[in-house]
Amino acid sequence: MARAYDDDLRRKLLAAYDRGGATLGEWAERFGVSRGWAWKVSAQRKHSGQAERVRNRTGRKLRTPPEVQRQVIGWFAAQPDLTLREVQERIERQARISLSLSRVWHLVRRLGLRLKKSRSMPPSATRKPTGSGGCRSSKPSAPSRRRS
Repeated sequence: MARAYDDDLRRKLLAAYDRGGATLGEWAERFGVSRGWAWKVSAQRKHSGQAERVRNRTGRKLRTPPEVQRQVIGWFAAQPDLTLREVQERIERQARISLSLSRVWHLVRRLGLRLKKSRSMPPSATRKPTGSGGCRSSKPSAPSRRRS
C-alpha cells in the first residue's frame, strides 16, 4: 500500500504556492507530485486551516462520559453479578444514553470489570464426579463375541 506524503512536503508546496510566481499545477510539477494531490492539499487547507494531514481513526468512537463510567464501576461494586442487559438498561434509564450490548461489553472490558453471570447461557453440563472415581454406565457391558 502506498504511503502518504510527509507533512513537510505539504507545507513546502503550500508555502511556495503562497509566495506566488507559478500556478498550483506548475508547483506540483516542480515538487514531483500530481496536480490532483496538490489541489486536494490546497482544498484541505482552505477547509481546515492547517497544512498538515488530518489523521483519521477508523471505527466508531465510544464516547461514554466519565461520570457514567464512574456510575458503572459503582454498580459493579454494589452488585458484582450484573448482566450486560442490566447494565444497558441502567445506562439508558439513568444516563439517557442508548448503547448496544456489544458497546456495553466494550465499556465493561475497557473499565477492567468482569461479568459474574450470564442469563443467556445454559447451566453447566459438567457432571459431578462419582464417589468411587469410576465411570458410571447406564448400559451393561456387551458380551464378548470371541469363540472359544
